[in-house]
Amino acid sequence: MSVVGKLVLLRRQRHLKWRALDSLELVLMMLCGAMLCAFSLSVVADIVTRTIGHPWLWLQEFTSTFFIYAIFIGAATATRRNDHLYLTAVAESLHGRPRLVAELLIRLIVLAVAACMIYYGYLNYLRGFGSFRLPSNTPIASLYAAIPISGALIALFVIEQIVNGCRNGFDHPEDEPGPAASGPEPGAHP
Repeated sequence: MSVVGKLVLLRRQRHLKWRALDSLELVLMMLCGAMLCAFSLSVVADIVTRTIGHPWLWLQEFTSTFFIYAIFIGAATATRRNDHLYLTAVAESLHGRPRLVAELLIRLIVLAVAACMIYYGYLNYLRGFGSFRLPSNTPIASLYAAIPISGALIALFVIEQIVNGCRNGFDHPEDEPGPAASGPEPGAHP
């Protein structure tokens, strides 16, 4: 694994992840970063070109495309990292069979949402070939494609967590924060 991979991939909840998907997570993280950077730069360029009186009309399409893809791909990536749709505050306080049931229920709900994203997102994608974005006349389906792609990635990552959670359990001791090795907490008085 590269240095970037070691910095980007979380060690938290490794027991719920397949190593085969680590490279996909890394690529998605880099894509999200690139899309957010492109989005930010295009907003600045749009402001500057409008301020100087020579707006580039295509920048708004560029901005919205990168914004939408960053959101949906970011949601999928965050699902793998358990940073998004993280509904397990109650489940984490449980142990044993009650935790297994709570974790499975939460993940099955997320899987159902992902299935809706895939199905209805695909329907919107197909309908999007009848509408066009201006000024480029690009079919709006190019934006709608992000929805089923994100749904498929979320479904993949949730299935990964369900399979590994049932095999290895959802709670692992390495997930628990250990005592601070550096002494008392900042601001604590002796």
